[in-house]
Amino acid sequence: MNFRKQHSIEPTPMQLAPLVDVLFLLVIFFAVTSHYAKNEQVLDISVPAADEKEKKEEELRNVGEIVINIKSEGEIIVNGQTLTEEELLVKLKNITSIYKDQAVILRGDQVANFQYIINVLNACQKAGIYNIAFATQKPETATQK
Repeated sequence: MNFRKQHSIEPTPMQLAPLVDVLFLLVIFFAVTSHYAKNEQVLDISVPAADEKEKKEEELRNVGEIVINIKSEGEIIVNGQTLTEEELLVKLKNITSIYKDQAVILRGDQVANFQYIINVLNACQKAGIYNIAFATQKPETATQK
């Protein structure tokens, strides 16, 4: 009988290059997402709560999204710029001349006068924008308080 000597397989050393690549990708991912999260929290706006949303805010966002923030004292802020109602109308008309089905997300402060929000809705209607969503947050439950 011929018994062959079984060779044990030597363990291969851990490859560090793919591990470093994955770590760098994670760092880049978190750096980019924290930048966008910071933009949402820079403004001092507290949106009202709603039990259900028709569509999630993230689903409504697309490449050409416009987020219009309305502060409690009626300030209109778009992309970090404070605009008047007339300037907002001009900006929206310019955008709709290029993108016909432009989506707009309104983030109105919960204590803002409703007239400020109506004024922005009128500007959207005059510009020909009808795809409008309202940003809300989930209501707090008794256990979260």
